[in-house]
Amino acid sequence: MKRIIMTTTLLATLCLCSWAQEIRNEITIQGSGFFTKTTDSPTITNRPTYSGGVLAGYRYTINRWLAAEADYDYFNNSQRFVSPAGFAQLQTNVHAVTGVALLRLPAVYRLAPFILAGGGGIFFNPQDAASLDTQARGTFVYGGGVDTGLIKHVDLRVEYRGFVYKIPDFDQPRLNMDSFTHSAVPSAGFVFKF
Repeated sequence: MKRIIMTTTLLATLCLCSWAQEIRNEITIQGSGFFTKTTDSPTITNRPTYSGGVLAGYRYTINRWLAAEADYDYFNNSQRFVSPAGFAQLQTNVHAVTGVALLRLPAVYRLAPFILAGGGGIFFNPQDAASLDTQARGTFVYGGGVDTGLIKHVDLRVEYRGFVYKIPDFDQPRLNMDSFTHSAVPSAGFVFKF
């Protein structure tokens, strides 16, 4: 019994010492915005509404300069399509799942900047049209941000990410623009390090 207690105590001490010396894992919860630009084609215009949302992410630090991150974003907006034939508006839940590589830049004062690039998928789920299915689009993600320490193991993060993807058409030929668009996704929130 003494051996088990001593072994458990030793392992717990080693884990705590390694945790105190090197923090490699981060979880973030952030509030975000989803601002998609208006896109025109010769026959149709796409004017999505702006909306707020939430971002949850996990970051693993590979070394002091490089990290990998996986993120999930949720937004609720309307996809508006305007053409000479009429107007269509689809209320959508937007889900984005992305993975990025981060380059950490040298810290200035208490600010730790970073830049990122990667890709993933963005999923448009129409809410007010039962006949339409969720549509997935591949997306390129780029951006950057800055972390600043609040208390031990908790940072404040301010970040900007841009999504570049093909405009959803929900497999409806009348909504097909065959064009790419850009969404600006600024966010701010808390980072928990362990």
